[in-house]
Amino acid sequence: MGILDNFRRLSSTQRNTFFACFLGWSLDAFDFFILVFCVSAIAADFHAKVSAVAEAIFVTLALRPLGALLFGMTADRFGRRPTLIFNIISYSLFELASAFAPSLKIFLITRALFGIAMGGEWGVGAALAFETLPKEGRGFFSGLLQEGYVVGYLMAGLVYGTLFVHFGWRGMFVIGAMPAFLSIYIIAKVEESPAWVEGQEQRSEKPRGHLLQDLARYLGSFAFLVVLMFSLNSLSHGTQDLYPTFLHNNLRFAPGMVGFIAVIYNLGALVGGICFGSLSERIGRRKAIAIAAVLTIPMIPLWTYAHTVLLLGIGGFLMQFMVQGAWGVIPAHLNELSPGPVRGTFPGLAYQTGNLLASWNSVLQAKLVERRFAGQYPPVFAGTVVVIALMVAMVTLLGKERRGADLTNTVEPSSP
Repeated sequence: MGILDNFRRLSSTQRNTFFACFLGWSLDAFDFFILVFCVSAIAADFHAKVSAVAEAIFVTLALRPLGALLFGMTADRFGRRPTLIFNIISYSLFELASAFAPSLKIFLITRALFGIAMGGEWGVGAALAFETLPKEGRGFFSGLLQEGYVVGYLMAGLVYGTLFVHFGWRGMFVIGAMPAFLSIYIIAKVEESPAWVEGQEQRSEKPRGHLLQDLARYLGSFAFLVVLMFSLNSLSHGTQDLYPTFLHNNLRFAPGMVGFIAVIYNLGALVGGICFGSLSERIGRRKAIAIAAVLTIPMIPLWTYAHTVLLLGIGGFLMQFMVQGAWGVIPAHLNELSPGPVRGTFPGLAYQTGNLLASWNSVLQAKLVERRFAGQYPPVFAGTVVVIALMVAMVTLLGKERRGADLTNTVEPSSP
């Protein structure tokens, strides 16, 4: 019952499509979070400060909107499937290039290029998935798809905890090139979005400049989604990106222990995303997001002020259960709020533009820790969660909701 029923309703084509999109997002996140775990090692190798290496996180996030726009426009014009294949190959190659960077400057360039490629994956994959899946159980599949991000973080933690001592940070990035092989599975098993195929004839009759016109037409909705995604990205990156560095630098945990704790809190994130995504089918998308966001605040003491592995594990589990609980609703919510003619571009571009606005988060946190709090991360983490969690709840509740909207039409806007 429940999870199995949701999957039994799917055809083999729908299951293959969802699996490919889930893996694409998981492996994308894996490649991003390898960097998060290796910040201290990279800083030592290049004789740089942690805040200087954190610039790599910034440039990756800052350039993701460009990727969302380029790959999104390609997906709207030429199809979701070929765009997704090209996208996965691109981010895998730039991940591999990062492993051979001879200097911090070159490393920052490879991460910038990776950011462009990473920026395209979420929007294209989500459009392909939700245009292929039935609307029944959409909240569940939204939670599960988004938690591909968490599975990527989980895999990064496992790889870091077990292999870093043998291969170092450069070896981690070589392993990160493996997602390129996923393209073979997509070519063999995944079909184009039926909604995109159905709308192709009507779409071909529009003038070539229609995509930018459509984006301008929905500028108000886009601006709201950008603010929403800025707040949610600030919450997730503010609780994730420098947390392994906190465990290493403040608590002096070895890589194996850091990886172990990361596995624990990512399991919480995985469960939270599925639970709140499913809950949103009953209580609504906005309420589910707001409740999860506000419940991060009581988790702060265990999450960042505890000193034992047991308490930190519990705190991390509960914190990410709530953070990713809010995020688990987002794939369905953004696609339901996105107009059909630009669904390949709109959700991903809003998501990644919000990422751009939140991209300075890790650098700002690192600088505050270094300059104002004598190297201590807990007060910076606590302040981030209180302010941003309340912002997420407020912005979400002020917005619209179109739970259960028809996503089979890629030519006309979704009806309210």
